[in-house]
Amino acid sequence: MEEEPLVLFLSGDDDPEKAEEKKKSKELKSLWKKAIHQQILLLRMEKENQKLEARRDELQSRKIKLDYEEVGVCQKEVLITWDKKLLNCRAKIRCDMEDIHTSLKEGVPKSRRGEIWQFLALQYRLRHRLLNKHQPPDTSYKELLKQLTAQQHAILVDLGRTFPTHPYFSVQLGAGQLSLFNLLKAYSLLDKEVGYCQGISFVAGVLLLHMSEEQAFEMLKFLMYDLGFRKQYRPDMTSLQIQMYQLSRLLHDYHRELYNHLEENEISPSLYAAPWFLTLFASQFPLGFVARIFDMIFLQGTEVIFKVALSLLSNQETLIMECENFENIVEFLKSTLPDMNSSEMEKIITQVFEMDISKQLHAYEVEYHVLQDELQESSFACEDNESLEKLERANNHLKRQNMDLLEKLQVAHAKIQALESNLENLLTRETKMKTLIRTLEQEKMAYQKTVEQIRKLVPGEALANCEMLLRDLNCNPNNKAKAGNKP
Repeated sequence: MEEEPLVLFLSGDDDPEKAEEKKKSKELKSLWKKAIHQQILLLRMEKENQKLEARRDELQSRKIKLDYEEVGVCQKEVLITWDKKLLNCRAKIRCDMEDIHTSLKEGVPKSRRGEIWQFLALQYRLRHRLLNKHQPPDTSYKELLKQLTAQQHAILVDLGRTFPTHPYFSVQLGAGQLSLFNLLKAYSLLDKEVGYCQGISFVAGVLLLHMSEEQAFEMLKFLMYDLGFRKQYRPDMTSLQIQMYQLSRLLHDYHRELYNHLEENEISPSLYAAPWFLTLFASQFPLGFVARIFDMIFLQGTEVIFKVALSLLSNQETLIMECENFENIVEFLKSTLPDMNSSEMEKIITQVFEMDISKQLHAYEVEYHVLQDELQESSFACEDNESLEKLERANNHLKRQNMDLLEKLQVAHAKIQALESNLENLLTRETKMKTLIRTLEQEKMAYQKTVEQIRKLVPGEALANCEMLLRDLNCNPNNKAKAGNKP
């Protein structure tokens, strides 16, 4: 574009005749239109460049977030299967749990892991329509961020301790630490009873690596309230004590030699397993392994933590038995045990998928409460042999009753699942029948339209002859039948 006409126009020359001689008014208008059009194009290009830079930053951030080595290889067929399931997630359709279990066992692509966790949470809520007694207040994430929390100092102190070597969280007050602070602050305001507890930051950090802040907040609520993880973060820590007792009983029943070895060296599960439970293994183990544990947690709940802990200890039983004193065993459990290669991690994940200890965990929890009641009663009772024998008999009787009740509970759960599956089958059949009816009605309408068109095309005499023939064909079989019935 030439600059002379614009310069002359903007200079405001006093002699209009000279301006008219140099350029006509139409040419000036066209030049202005071109200039405005080019300016609009430049503005659009700048906006598009900003969008591209934002996308580039987002992709770079996502690449940094997912900077960990996966456990196991996810095949292309598995990717296609998950894509189909995620479509059902958007449509809020219930899927078969055995099919989900099989797909989850085959692998999860880390690029879609956040979506898959949300899909598993949705499937859980579709199957558990009845809400738990403890439900979070209905307050949005944005509203919570506007408030102030009394836990601010504790959260700030733990920001640098959460995944200190991961590039997304390692930068002081960077994007990762700011997002983590917002998420922990919002949850501390939502759950007044728990507030903020050490360990939650690692759980929140794993969620943030796979999804946005608001999505991570919803999934944190799901883990805490729907799956019941918030119990172990309560100030009294009663639930955590029960969990440590359950783990000790599992070792006693399934790995007696290892249990005796740890007891002889006065090593209780709280010394090594408490961080595993409070951080869901995220504070000490590789992120790829932790991500696979989260996959199973979203499917099976709190039971997964016990299965992983039991599998870790059983796989390293020989090496633990070789440790001769308290210091060596604790050092091995805290430092050497988490340092696993990929084949060892895959082996543990496979074992966890095949393990079922839900019945034992229920029994141990009941046993813990019975023992606590007995301890309280015994503090007030006499130390006579007869009273002790009575307590033992009562204890055995209560244990038998509890086991019977647990068996009945399992049977009731099985019946409920069977009824739910029957209901699903009936609903599916009803949907198919409705679809078939609609198809038949559409065919009927099409046939009626065809008959009407034929009636219009066929002459009246030929149509009358056809109708006569049809009547004869309808009448003759009846007449023959009547004739055949006569003696």
